[in-house]
Amino acid sequence: MTEASIVSKVWNFADVLRDDGVGYGDYLEQITYLLFLKMAEESGRVDFPRLKDINGNELPNGEQCSWQNLRSKKGAALEAFYTQMLRSLGSEKGILGQIFTKAQNKVQDPAKLLKIIDMINREDWSSMGADLKGKIYEGLLEKNASDVKSGAGQYFTPRALIQAMVACVQPQPNKTIVDPSCGTGGFFLAAYDYIVDNHELDRDEKKFLKKETFYGNEIVASTRRMCLMNMFLHNIGEIDGASLISSADALIAQGSQRHDYVLANPPFGKKSSMTITNEDGEQERQDLSYNRQDFWATTSNKQLNVLQHIKSLLKVNGEAAVVLPDNVLFEGGAGETVRKELLKTTELHTILRLPTGIFYANGVKANVLFFDNKAAAKTPWTQEVWVYDYRTNVHHTLRKKPLRLADLQAFVKLYNPGSRHKRQETWSEANPEGRWRKFGYEELMARDKTNLDIFWLKDQSLADLDNLPDPDVLAQEIVENIEAGLSSFREIMAGL
Repeated sequence: MTEASIVSKVWNFADVLRDDGVGYGDYLEQITYLLFLKMAEESGRVDFPRLKDINGNELPNGEQCSWQNLRSKKGAALEAFYTQMLRSLGSEKGILGQIFTKAQNKVQDPAKLLKIIDMINREDWSSMGADLKGKIYEGLLEKNASDVKSGAGQYFTPRALIQAMVACVQPQPNKTIVDPSCGTGGFFLAAYDYIVDNHELDRDEKKFLKKETFYGNEIVASTRRMCLMNMFLHNIGEIDGASLISSADALIAQGSQRHDYVLANPPFGKKSSMTITNEDGEQERQDLSYNRQDFWATTSNKQLNVLQHIKSLLKVNGEAAVVLPDNVLFEGGAGETVRKELLKTTELHTILRLPTGIFYANGVKANVLFFDNKAAAKTPWTQEVWVYDYRTNVHHTLRKKPLRLADLQAFVKLYNPGSRHKRQETWSEANPEGRWRKFGYEELMARDKTNLDIFWLKDQSLADLDNLPDPDVLAQEIVENIEAGLSSFREIMAGL
């Protein structure tokens, strides 16, 4: 059965379960539990843990939490065993325990649960290549992200964008890669595929890639579970191995380990905050600032904190590619301080201006910042910043015109990853519509508040009514602008 047909088959059953109140995200979680257990059984594992009570103690004569035992049950016995099994596996160590942490049975109809089990049982997952299994699961994740009600889109970065970023960075074997907000693991998988496809790996390099290359943080338990499953299907990690995906808040859990690469698309919330109960017994939100000695500025702006944290994660000469919203490039105060220090202490060599309409979270205007960490020096490391404007006069929508890797190939070619210092501008006074342009350090420092939100192309739709985008594209842009404005107003209200 083909990849597309398996995805369609697995996903079509979700519509049946929606009538029982099981949302897409809950359904995908159940698929994750069952698929993981089925693959563990296919691998020949026989030492499955036994059923436990709520205190984590094995039940007298408790059955093993195995796929075969699950398949042998029907009706109420199936529902009871499945519920106990999920709780029992959640107390295990390593990836196994992480996959089943806080797991719950959301399929209350035993007959429908049995159908899902039979559907998964018909496929021999171990005989599939890691590439095929990964693509199937990635297809399910993307379908879940596209469902507005699930809210999962905020954890899903368009794969075409990830692939382009990885193609620019070109990660190498025996190097570590970290994503402090890893979501469903898209950056890890793209980096894994790039390394495998572009290098003949020896035994030690394969072992390093499987067990020691990838590190990350994801505080949302359900998303972390999907990330671990996604990686496991791509042959990253082991069932009983230590989990490389931490559940801790990356901004608080400052570690001592430094990494060769940071690839990330942090959540787009602008301010960090926490809910407290005031003296009148009412709940209110307070801005949360991270007072870290290794930060250049103390601020409640989550994105500025993430950027400072990413700098702290890099080894000397480590490389970063990170998606960040526009406010990071122009906000004053702490934002200006962070930008100046970034230009001085790292080589911020490239900014990719992204179009709207490519993210599942609406109203997002974002950029990709590419920079290399450097050792301390008296003079600034950044000499020039290259900007590629793939936003002005570019229109994408998630359904009719989604972002494809081919759309970013021109940028990757101009980025010239093999020899960045031999780049050529496409912009000139003779060609003012060129999208690729460089700006010197002194020129950037002279800009008001060191503003890096740079654009120079004219919006053609404002000058030529005959070239207006399709109505659905215009409508989507209006919706995104309204939602972005509403988000800003909500932050102002929260501050008041």
